[in-house]
Amino acid sequence: MTDVTETATADTEPPEDAETEARSTSQLEEEGDIAADYIEELLDIADLDGDIEIDTRAGRAYLSVTSSEDTNLRLLSKPDTVAALQELTRIAVQAKTGSFSRLILDIGGSRETRAAELAALVDAAVARLDAGAESAALPAMSSYERKLVHDIVAERGFTSESEGEGRDRHTVIRRA
Repeated sequence: MTDVTETATADTEPPEDAETEARSTSQLEEEGDIAADYIEELLDIADLDGDIEIDTRAGRAYLSVTSSEDTNLRLLSKPDTVAALQELTRIAVQAKTGSFSRLILDIGGSRETRAAELAALVDAAVARLDAGAESAALPAMSSYERKLVHDIVAERGFTSESEGEGRDRHTVIRRA
């Protein structure tokens, strides 16, 4: 059985994409409900057990799928798989609501794992700056990942900005 738990917070963040409009908490909760139904059906088809938690924060709906049992949920938690499932879930939400969704999907702690990987990338870039480099560019990544990188960079006392277009958009780190 899949359990769905809902929580909501009032954090706000202006959308990075000009085409994306600010969403009310009720719209985000609706997105979360639609996405949870979609993911629940997927888990049922794959015969996987998982608990789905819905959260709204920073202008996005967040879905977290976890399991207290030793299941094969970890098979779905690989970064490329999570990214693909997130896109499919966004499409399912868009099909029902008629508007683009910026929802974030986490399966089996994949987002926490990716945040740790991004912190390691920032640490390596900072080491290059400490060794005398003027700037350090990171690989291209999603807007959500770039936002995490900007936050990590600021915590470490450096500055960063996104450069490039589309899939080539990446973060460049410099001394403050």
